[in-house]
Amino acid sequence: MTTAGTPPTAGHGPLSGVRVVELAGLGPGPFAAMLLADLGADVVRVDRPGGTDLAVDPAYDVTNRNKRSIVVDLKAPDGPARVLDLAERADILIEGYRPGVTERLGIGPADCHARNPRLVYGRMTGWGQDGPLAQRAGHDVSYIALTGTLGMLGRPDEPPTVPANLLGDYAGGSLYLVVGVLAALHHARATGTGQVVDAAIVDGTAHLSTMIHGMLAAGGWQDRRAANLLDGGCPYYGTYETADGRYMAVGALEGKFYAEFLRLLGLDDLASARKDWTRWGELRERIAAAFKSRTRDEWTAVFEGSDACVAPVLSLREAPAHPHLAARGTFTDHGGITQPAPAPRFSATPTAVRTGPARPGADAAAVARDWGTPARPTDDHDDLDDLVTDGG
Repeated sequence: MTTAGTPPTAGHGPLSGVRVVELAGLGPGPFAAMLLADLGADVVRVDRPGGTDLAVDPAYDVTNRNKRSIVVDLKAPDGPARVLDLAERADILIEGYRPGVTERLGIGPADCHARNPRLVYGRMTGWGQDGPLAQRAGHDVSYIALTGTLGMLGRPDEPPTVPANLLGDYAGGSLYLVVGVLAALHHARATGTGQVVDAAIVDGTAHLSTMIHGMLAAGGWQDRRAANLLDGGCPYYGTYETADGRYMAVGALEGKFYAEFLRLLGLDDLASARKDWTRWGELRERIAAAFKSRTRDEWTAVFEGSDACVAPVLSLREAPAHPHLAARGTFTDHGGITQPAPAPRFSATPTAVRTGPARPGADAAAVARDWGTPARPTDDHDDLDDLVTDGG
């Protein structure tokens, strides 16, 4: 058993002193655990022998930053007992297996609550713990497709635009899991009673569209792509190509911002077209032609310092160097990897990237010491690829 590893995370961030067990998986579970770790929780990731199917070198998997790792074979005779030892000492446990898997392994909610009634047991899946699709495999795009949100994205004459895995996995999944386990932790500390948090990506992603459903019911939203105020249908809320093949993003919704936008674009004669839907085709064509006359950087200079709500569309590699993001430290470099800094920010309990990605098994001895669990040798056996949900 190695003695190398990262130090405890106590003393950093508003969740200092909170202990979290993360049963290793892919996608939204690790991201949720990273967020808790960024906020100062002591997150112990229980990795599987052989790792996961993620095609990224563990040294670059920054969703495992600020965590510690041990390796446990959950199919080994002592595997479940090792997890229960951790659960007994934890505040929160996060798992992303298909429904029923942890119960069959002996580490389900009832098993853990028998050892620790105050434990918050967070379950991260795509379809949820029940329902006709609960046992089906899936990924982000599958989940957002059924919620109606994927169908909102893109141009009307093209297939829906896939928003990477940001909308389902992370917005509808990870963030709702984090909100859920922190709310349940508050309840547990007030009452002494833990509970199970069922965070389903379909539920969270549907919840994100609450305002849109209200607008739909009121007749203020059409149930088709690129036909509405916020989905690219409005000519002064969307993106336009520039002379060099790059893009500018326009969000000049309010009247005073729209007037400033037209002034800087040199299209003041189109002021009356703002609320005249019959002229939106003309408005879009004139705006597009104007943007095609200069490069992205030239237009960026034109709109610099204005309230026209216009910004350049930057690439992932360009974004960290933008003056505003650089001034705020929105991105940070740690261990040679440029990555987003922890968010949000706290005045009394600041957060930081304290350690790089946890290496599988590197912290077994340190975790046993700090959590007071029995130190056991690890074995290399079969992994759980047949059991883990395709949650991302």
